Amino acid sequence: MLRKIATIAAVCVIGALLFAGSAVAEEKVIKIGTLFPLTGPSAVSGQNCLNSVLAAAEVINNAHTDINVPLASSAGLLDGYRIVIVKADHQGKPDVAKSEAERLYNQEGVFAIIGSYNSSATKPASAVAERAKKLFLCGASSSAALTERNYKYFFRHAPTDAIESEEFTDYITYLNKDKNAGIKTLGLIYENTEFGKHAADEAKKAAKKVGLEVIADVPFNNGATNLSSEVQTLKAANPDAVFGAALGGDYSLWVRTMKQVNWLPRIAINYCTGYQNPAVQKELAGDGDYFMGGMGFSPELAKNFMPEALKVQERFYKPLAKQEFDSDSLQEAVMLLVLGQAIEKAGAVDTEKVREVLSTATFASPLSLSGEVAFQPGGQNVKALSVITQIKDLKYNTIYPERFQDSEPMFPMTPWDKR
Repeated sequence: MLRKIATIAAVCVIGALLFAGSAVAEEKVIKIGTLFPLTGPSAVSGQNCLNSVLAAAEVINNAHTDINVPLASSAGLLDGYRIVIVKADHQGKPDVAKSEAERLYNQEGVFAIIGSYNSSATKPASAVAERAKKLFLCGASSSAALTERNYKYFFRHAPTDAIESEEFTDYITYLNKDKNAGIKTLGLIYENTEFGKHAADEAKKAAKKVGLEVIADVPFNNGATNLSSEVQTLKAANPDAVFGAALGGDYSLWVRTMKQVNWLPRIAINYCTGYQNPAVQKELAGDGDYFMGGMGFSPELAKNFMPEALKVQERFYKPLAKQEFDSDSLQEAVMLLVLGQAIEKAGAVDTEKVREVLSTATFASPLSLSGEVAFQPGGQNVKALSVITQIKDLKYNTIYPERFQDSEPMFPMTPWDKR
């Protein structure tokens, strides 16, 4: 009798385990990898990007009928698929980005990767995706070279360094013509990486088109602890304007070093997140005033042109990040929302069908300044749009182009000893 009872119990246990295994197997999930610098010089920005993707996943996975964002009103995709985020840290190192991309696709089995913030990391990681014929979606990496490779599985939201460089020189032309600014010379300071070198190259091309003379060309190693000699080189050349390509802590170090050597150009404009990051600006406080940068989002800009972004920020992003979106982090959220729309339009979790939709469709995007996203061959978003802002008292004032302008530009920059 005892043996019979034990046999029956064993059968019940095995049956329960088989049922549980079947339930897990039937769970409808889509695994999406995130690949950002969660440690290293750009860790703060990388964590912001990760939090932004997590916020977008929350928008997709649960019903939020009061938010006018595609996929928000119903729970999940394709009648019940949930997004599951699998995070990875490339540490700002291209070789780590490559190996982590391979791990995410081959071992974690992710359907797509969103990343990688640093262009130098995005380049090898997306090459892994292309060889494997897997999707790679990029929110913020701005190197123009990334969308000049004729890749079929790579898609990017952000304006390129080429687009921003022309925007910067258009702004200088506007200042010279309408404000009699007298800006004739340009200095460049940039990190010696894929991102920085391409930004500098595009700046030179754009400057040449408008007759702006480049008189200082100053690279530096990202993650530097001292920029004194680089800033002294800029000071000695004394250009009217400076374009900076500095991320995260490198940006704040550049600004603080300019104060230490007691020099400022007439205007300074920065590419990318160092300038855009609210945490960096809070750290700089008044020292960050009067600097300018290209942006696709600020709370001030969103009030007039992107109100749904503020709703997503307050409800989903701020509880994670403890701060507002910046342009780069927001663009990573956009890419998950666009991917979700593409999966819905494709009607299946099928890489080739989704790739075809991404390549041909136009997507509604209330979290993008343009309101839409569409990709041309090579993966560049042809709707990419940004503005130039200037920070004062921790507020990003939109100063160009004029159709978005909410404030007059303040120039020349107020000297350090008069602040």
